[in-house]
Amino acid sequence: MPTEHQRRPSFGIKTTPAHLPYEEIARVWREADEIEAIEHAWLWDHMMPMFGPRNGPVLEGWTLLAALAAQTRRIGLGLLVTSNRIRPPAVLAKIAATADAVSGGRLTVGIGVGGTRQPDGAGGVPGQNPATAEYAAYGLDLVSPGEGVARLAESCTILRRLWTEERVDFEGRYYRLRGAHCEPRPPRRPPLLIGGWGTRTLRVVAEHADVWNVPGPPHNDLAFVRERSAVLDRHCAEIGRDPAEITRSVQFHVTYEDPAAVRATARALLGMGVTHVVLNLTRPYPPRPARWVADEIIRPLLAEAAGAGRAGARV
Repeated sequence: MPTEHQRRPSFGIKTTPAHLPYEEIARVWREADEIEAIEHAWLWDHMMPMFGPRNGPVLEGWTLLAALAAQTRRIGLGLLVTSNRIRPPAVLAKIAATADAVSGGRLTVGIGVGGTRQPDGAGGVPGQNPATAEYAAYGLDLVSPGEGVARLAESCTILRRLWTEERVDFEGRYYRLRGAHCEPRPPRRPPLLIGGWGTRTLRVVAEHADVWNVPGPPHNDLAFVRERSAVLDRHCAEIGRDPAEITRSVQFHVTYEDPAAVRATARALLGMGVTHVVLNLTRPYPPRPARWVADEIIRPLLAEAAGAGRAGARV
């Protein structure tokens, strides 16, 4: 499903809802909603902080997203990304349909494998799998990476069918539905964004995603994004899908002290075919963080892209 994001750059923000009150997040989203250059805004899906004090406050992602949808009128929204291990896919389809209704059709559904059993140090935390404590605290089981990817593929099928069919029976290895329906269904099927970079996950991206998001990239390794994108292209070729149908998306953290470095990273990503850029706002926020991001990062890059487009048209 080709989208507008294939034709020009699209920029958004992400507010990680850990160690922050609702009022602060809502303030940033309302500000972003008034800035046309910011096209989308995102949350995460964790029950415990992944940084700072582990007993600190975290707001639940989908509940918060529905509240922010009601606080805004224009901006696209979603989670980067929903853990497929926390909610059964049919329940998630219903939650997402409700959030989409609240937003007036502005939702993109971001989803990923979720927590899996990994060697110590996976996820960038030396000596610790960051999912272990979170999932144990909430009574969630960690599965093998292979099972996690297989579950994700089944969930993508279930989500798509529940949003487009009146009645769904599904007999999978991990999920089974009998006479499921999701009413009211979204007037248009929400775009499906899949986050992750593993080779098996990228196969699911090729089969199901409208948007592919790389969370990171690890250590700002832009060559990693290029290499993973090539793997996705090969998966698309194997199943006969045009890779241009999948929007390439990357999220990375903003450094307020060095906007030139942030622009350089985003510029490099745009140069390698990424057209959907999410700027993760780090704490503490400046007085008007959305305005700062728009003025210092997004508008200069959009002006560069527009200038390059005009120059190309003259060639």
